[in-house]
Amino acid sequence: MEDTHQVDDWFFREVLPLESLVVDYLRRNWTNEAEIEDLRQEVYVRVYEAAVREMPQLAKPFVLQVAQNLLLAKERRDKVVPIGSLTDLNVLNLPSDEPSPERNVSAHQELDRLQAALNSLPQRCREVFILRKIHGMSQRDVAHQLGICENTVERHLINGIRFLAQSASDRRGSVISLSKRFLRNSRLSNG
Repeated sequence: MEDTHQVDDWFFREVLPLESLVVDYLRRNWTNEAEIEDLRQEVYVRVYEAAVREMPQLAKPFVLQVAQNLLLAKERRDKVVPIGSLTDLNVLNLPSDEPSPERNVSAHQELDRLQAALNSLPQRCREVFILRKIHGMSQRDVAHQLGICENTVERHLINGIRFLAQSASDRRGSVISLSKRFLRNSRLSNG
């Protein structure tokens, strides 16, 4: 796990200057111009999250690989083919369903962050959340097992979900806001 200050410095120094390259790549390889800005932001988020886990040796090829993998994944999700109309699934020529290295890194990071957020919940709230959402117990059974009323279970569950959602939102928003601030400042100093 990399120091976030080092990752921030690396990201500002090595990744953000590649913006025009990333945008050009996305425009050449994606037909919907309206989605380019969101795709660029998603590339930045994926690159940053992967770098927190392990800093890539070379930024440019890594960023372009992330962009390519993002477009391939999006194309796969967007492509709907009725199975009955195909006689041979090899006709699709889709890339392997194996997750890419940065996708694996990103998934592990997300699990680590979720576990950390879950661990930071108050004990009773964490117990309720785990019993209800992970073990799938009913609200009534959770209340009975913990010796609390059902309304209290519901309140703890709502608070836990809000906290975890806010934690996820804060992480994604901070990367995007940092990159926007950097771009705004670099345009001001260059313009």
